[in-house]
Order: sequence, then C-alpha cells, then structure tokens
Amino acid sequence: MAKTVSITAAGRKDLEKELAELKARRPEIAEKIATARSYGDLSENEDYSAARGEQKVIEGRILEIEDILLHAKIIKSGKREKVAMGSTVTLKSGNSKSVYTLVGAVEANPLEGKISNESPIGKEIFGKKVGDEIKLPNGKKFKIAEIN
Repeated sequence: MAKTVSITAAGRKDLEKELAELKARRPEIAEKIATARSYGDLSENEDYSAARGEQKVIEGRILEIEDILLHAKIIKSGKREKVAMGSTVTLKSGNSKSVYTLVGAVEANPLEGKISNESPIGKEIFGKKVGDEIKLPNGKKFKIAEIN
C-alpha cells in the first residue's frame, strides 16, 4: 500500500516554494566547495567540511520535500459540522480562547496554530461538533466554539 501524506493546499505551496529556494542554492554551495577545495589539503580544511555539511543538509531536505510532494494528498478545507482534517477550530474555556487548524504531521507548526491530527489536542478534537466538550491530557477542559 502506497503511503500518503495529508497536507493542505497552502502547505503544498509552501513546500514547493521551499524546494525551489533550496534548489536555487545548489550552485552557491557548489561554488563554496570548489573554492574550499582550491585551498589544498581537504583533511583539515574547515571551509570544505562546512560547505559539504551544508550541501548534505540541503540535499537531504530536497529529497524529503520531493518525497512529501510525491505522496501528498490535499486536505480539503471548508465549513463542516464536525472537526476534520483542514478544519480551523476555536476552543474556549472561560475567558481563554485558542484557535487551531488541524493538519497532517508534516505541516504541523504549533507556534502558528497548526496542529497535527496525531497530536494529543488533534486526536481529542477530531470528529467533535460545536458545543462538544473536550478534556486535554493536562486536565484542562475546553468547549468547541466554532469550526471553519
């Protein structure tokens, strides 16, 4: 069975942009390697080691992004009655309010309010409706106030 990676359309665009930027850096890195190689002995050449390390990181990320895009399944967003992938959910507890967008693990970034469906909060809110109460692992209780 082929693996699939759930991702939003915006997430796909972001990955495609990052991929283009990384590929554009290839000539710059090759130039750094060539310059460092011209200094002579490679065994103790820090510039060469640093440039090769940078190349390794960039090439690894390029392969990772290409694999994600190859297996990507776009999450359809929109107004729903139940929380699903791509839903933006508003949780309320007293005066406290939190807004999360439920995305796949590849796209998750809690600092931006994007949580994975595999995270504790994601698992708890998935399939819930407006008005449902949830209890997080830390014991806090929230009510689902809105789903978009």
